[in-house]
Order: sequence, then C-alpha cells, then structure tokens
Amino acid sequence: MSTLRHISRSAPLSDEDALAIADATGDLASMVRAAACSVRDALFGRVVTYSPKVFLPLTNLCRNHCDYCSFRRSPGDPGEWTMTPAEIDGQLRRARDLGCGEALFCLGDKPEKAFSAYRRTLASLGQASTVDYLRWAGSAALSHGLLPHTNAGLLTDEDMVRLKEVNVSLGLMLECSSPRLCEAGMPHHRAPDKRPDRRLAMIDAAGRLRIPFTTGILVGIGETRRERIESLLAIRELHRRHGHVQEVIVQNFRAVPGVPMSHSPEPDDDEVTFAVAMARLVLDADISVQAPPNLNPASAEALLASGLNDFGGISPVTPDYINPRHPWPHLDALRGVCARAGFDLRPRASIYDRFVDRPGFLDPGLVAPTRDVRVRLLSTAQGGPS
Repeated sequence: MSTLRHISRSAPLSDEDALAIADATGDLASMVRAAACSVRDALFGRVVTYSPKVFLPLTNLCRNHCDYCSFRRSPGDPGEWTMTPAEIDGQLRRARDLGCGEALFCLGDKPEKAFSAYRRTLASLGQASTVDYLRWAGSAALSHGLLPHTNAGLLTDEDMVRLKEVNVSLGLMLECSSPRLCEAGMPHHRAPDKRPDRRLAMIDAAGRLRIPFTTGILVGIGETRRERIESLLAIRELHRRHGHVQEVIVQNFRAVPGVPMSHSPEPDDDEVTFAVAMARLVLDADISVQAPPNLNPASAEALLASGLNDFGGISPVTPDYINPRHPWPHLDALRGVCARAGFDLRPRASIYDRFVDRPGFLDPGLVAPTRDVRVRLLSTAQGGPS
C-alpha cells in the first residue's frame, strides 16, 4: 500500500489512512508492523526502556464492576484490602533498597463515594479523603527516593492539581472510546466510571493542567479493530491539544477465573502486535508505545518487531496486583531477549526526560528528586551501584 511505503518519519498516519487499514491481514499486516518498526527506530533507535517500580494498591475497593476485572472488591469480600501507612512505608523501603525508581499507586474508582466502611477506614487512618491519603503516600515515596505515579481512576481538576504536587505523572486508561462497550451485555455496562466521555474529559483536563500523563487501550474486551484505532486517534487529538501524553499502553485482556469474562477468548499475538504497530503509526513522535511483558511472556520479540519501545513498569518487590496470575519477567531474561533482537534494555524514570525541562509540567518541588532518580537509574544502567 502506498500509504505505508511513504510514511514520513515525522508525520503519523492520517485519520483516514489509519482507519483504512484497520482490518489489514496477511502481507498488508506484515507491512504495517515493518513500517511501525521503521518509525520506532527513527524515533528511539535500538533502545527499549522499562521503569523499575514498586506497585502499591492503596485500596482494591471500587464502585465499578467491569466484566474482566479480578482486582476490585466490595467491603467484606474475601481479599478486600486497604493498605496501612506502615505497609506502604515498608514496601517503599524495600523498593528503594532494590533499586526501584517509581512508586506506582493504583486503586479502585471512587471507593469513598460507594462505601461508608471505606470512609470509616480513611478516618481511622487520619485521612479525610482518598486524595489526602494519596498525597501522604506520595510524600512518603519521595522521602524514600522514589518518584510517584498515581492511577486513581476518575479525578476532578482539584484532585489532579493537589496530586501534581507529589506526583511526577498521573494516569488513566481510556480502554476504549466506544460507548458500545457500556451497553447491556458489554464489559463496561456496570462501570459508571468507564464511560468514555468521562475518561476523555479527564485526560483533556490533565492536559490543561500540564500534567505528564499515561493512558492506553485494552485489546480483546469486545471492541473491534476500528474501535481500537478510533481510541488511539482520540488520544492523539487530546495530546495534540496539550502535548501531555507521555506514553500509551497497549494492554491485552487475559481471562481469569471467577469473573463474567472468565471464558472469553484472549486476543492472539497477531491481534496484540497489530495493535502495537498501529499505535506506533497513529501516535505522534513524542509518545512512547508500551505493552506489558508479563501479559505477553512469550511475545517480547514479536512486540519489538511491531514497533514497541517501552515495556512499562517491572517490579522486583511486588506482584502485578491487577494481573496476579502473570508474574513480571526476570530482567536478565528480558534483557537477553532484547539483545538477541538487537536492542539495549535500559531503565527510565516514571516521568520521561522530555517533560522534565518543559515549563509547567513538573512541580518545582519535584525537580531535585527527579534529577536524583534519573542519575541513580543511569548509574544502574551503566553498571554502577544502585
């Protein structure tokens, strides 16, 4: 296809061209992956990155009921958990000792709006709100030499302004921009905070507030290829408005027991790698494309051959609490896969370098901690002490 042969290294596919190849198969799909690799190499060279992190699920209470999720709980459910300050502090200490640079805080959507028991728990911890607790946790992470990144679901502008003071970046998965997935019988029907207009509005607001941001799509939850591309285009439009999206995650659905989608088919490697390739061809040059290696344990080389440039957070301390059945890869093994494919695997901070000196994107109080973590990770990458 002439569109792919003449892709500019500085100009992503137009909306029309991207949608025109949504259903590419066979040789055309191979051309899409090859074109994505060419673009990735031009933008990032043969370097692929990851963020050494500690995963801290502040609470798994959530008011949403997504059909594929095994993380969320209601009060009284087996496995319900809200972390105590002592638990948070203990994990942060271990993370710093093991060379982490990122503290990822991840939790359910709007728990205090749904559950009076959780509001009582917050009060017992001396916190008036979840955002107050996250501010305390972010400050604790910084005191241990870790850079916080928070994914707390839908937040107000005021919430994000307050969290920006103790977070180098925030995140919210778009998942899918199609409201069809919120209809009866679809995976987001019982998830009021997964309405795409609400999530797009928050991503837009984060841009207005000049917050470095992570978002992404889910592959295999009932969406079509066209809807995936429309989701990527929606993200691109918001980034072009504000310049704040630092990375886009292409995350594949993995079935787990005990949820409504426990027997739903998982997307195969072709679907996942094609989605990665389209993300690279659709998104602008200053956005990294990421896919989680623990959800694709045998496919790291295929992801690299589809335009990937980042593996996201990998933890030597904690499991992936969202996908606990899928352990993180051993870094030496992943580094070997990358080397055999001609790539150098390097650690990075949870805020990308290009945002550090961009006016207004990093709170002045976080400049020194960010510099220190970047220096430490660079030293680790070069074989020095952590």
